[in-house]
Amino acid sequence: MNTRKTFVKSLIGASAMLFAAASYAQSSVTLYGIVDGGLLYLSKTRNAAGGNGGKFFGFTDSGQMPSLFGLTGDEDLGGGLHAEFKLESGINIANGGLNDSNGNLFGRQAWVGVRGNFGTARAGLQYSPFFNSVFALDPRNMSQLGSSLVPFIDTTVVTAIFSANALTYTSPVLGGLQGSVMYAPGGVAGSFQTGRSYSANLSYNWNDLGLYAAYYNGIEGPATAPLPDRLGMVGRVIGATYKFGTLTAKASFTDFKMAGSGIDYDIWSGGFDYQARPALNLNAGVWYTVNRNDTHSKSLVGAVGATYNLSKRTGVYTQVGVVNNKGNQNFGLEIGNGGNTPSSLYAPTGTTVGVDIGIHHTF
Repeated sequence: MNTRKTFVKSLIGASAMLFAAASYAQSSVTLYGIVDGGLLYLSKTRNAAGGNGGKFFGFTDSGQMPSLFGLTGDEDLGGGLHAEFKLESGINIANGGLNDSNGNLFGRQAWVGVRGNFGTARAGLQYSPFFNSVFALDPRNMSQLGSSLVPFIDTTVVTAIFSANALTYTSPVLGGLQGSVMYAPGGVAGSFQTGRSYSANLSYNWNDLGLYAAYYNGIEGPATAPLPDRLGMVGRVIGATYKFGTLTAKASFTDFKMAGSGIDYDIWSGGFDYQARPALNLNAGVWYTVNRNDTHSKSLVGAVGATYNLSKRTGVYTQVGVVNNKGNQNFGLEIGNGGNTPSSLYAPTGTTVGVDIGIHHTF
């Protein structure tokens, strides 16, 4: 009898240990993505000489949201500690190639990290804290047409967006305050400074009010991807958001200084995002840009958009944008065509109108 009791106790103990081990090592990997495409009309395009290349009408990849797919994973290490990773690639649904990234297979994000009560630490290719704050302050949710994303990429290409070799730390939320810091060593033999970048942001959210500020500083270095991702640049942004029920108003000031280019852009922006119905979202924004080194070069961009959600994953949308360039300014309206059209990233002097109609699906 004692032997049987001992065996039963041992079996129960072994089962408990196996259960504890299984619970301790719970993990998951999730495949996710966005597929977005539509039709784009532009009243003007910019030719190789910088002049008007004529009207355009055709297919556009990523008209509103970036087409992408990725893998994200999480493992519960116990005691509130988690290991996590993300691999994310931009795709071009027009031809099956790469797009919306820095040109590599997982050119949007490729990082591994840990998070816990202390905050989150990550290492690898990731968004800079500066870009995250610009995103949070954009009234059109960084649409591919007529949003803060267009002047950002027109100015920096992908510098300060996709930050390679980056180490980041994000604090927990303490009394409404949260901050992030990033350091990315240049990795160039013989020079600790070449290609080095760092960034930081701070946000404060209290009831319906949100305040944001961020900074980026990078020294030019060899690109880690086909697209320039380590241009010499200093960026600053400050802004606020406020919620009025289902309407969120946003306003910000951004400064871009690009080393050796004569570019010192001041960008004022404002707009709103309105959930008019459970299935209907409306938003609008305005961006006014002046080059402080050439005050005759100015740009005014305005855009409105409407999205109707057919389901939780599928939505149809229409967007209309207008840009007016003066002097040497050449901001465009849309970045999502992936090389399938004459460049819509830049526009000639004068007024250009763009209309985008499409559909997106998330999974």
